[in-house]
Amino acid sequence: MKRQCKTSLRNNVGLPDDLDTPLIAMISRLTAQKGIDLVESIFDRLMERDVQIVLLGSGEARFEQFFRDAARRYPGRAAVRIGFDEPLAHRIEAGADYFLMPSRYEPCGLNQMYSLKYGTIPIVRAVGGLKDSVQDYDPQAQTGTGFVVNTHDPQALLDGVDRALTVYGDKTVLTAMRRRAMSMDFSWDGPARMYRNLYQQLST
Repeated sequence: MKRQCKTSLRNNVGLPDDLDTPLIAMISRLTAQKGIDLVESIFDRLMERDVQIVLLGSGEARFEQFFRDAARRYPGRAAVRIGFDEPLAHRIEAGADYFLMPSRYEPCGLNQMYSLKYGTIPIVRAVGGLKDSVQDYDPQAQTGTGFVVNTHDPQALLDGVDRALTVYGDKTVLTAMRRRAMSMDFSWDGPARMYRNLYQQLST
């Protein structure tokens, strides 16, 4: 299913459908709070890797212009849509291999949870709700649902992307990670049971 979603997304945004090339997505407000300055800093080095980028968002004029220019500089490698498009956002979540979310701070965050449910592996900063909802990949234990970057630094972010790209080359590991990601439960069912059990303990 991921393969079909990826092909559909690439056709929609005008990227070549290369099976061996990982697709990294961003859906974001284009502001420094969302870590867009870090992405700007590493973009050219990121394009030295065998990757494609798809971005949907709007925000500060300088960042919008940067990404428009990036799409022109890297045709067939970077697809940029400025604005808000909910159907496209779902196509991106479903079709991408990785979701990049390097926020300076993020009290909760929703896109990383959407990504997990779509089997799209998040690459996030270790802040707030991102750190709480994404478990960093441990290659020895073969655990984790994404890649967590500990410092707000361009090189650290690029290192996080490189870790993710290394996993892309091992389909067995990647498939297992996707399954763990999709099995994450962010509903109220678990907390509700905990509250009920606590209430029952206190009332007896």
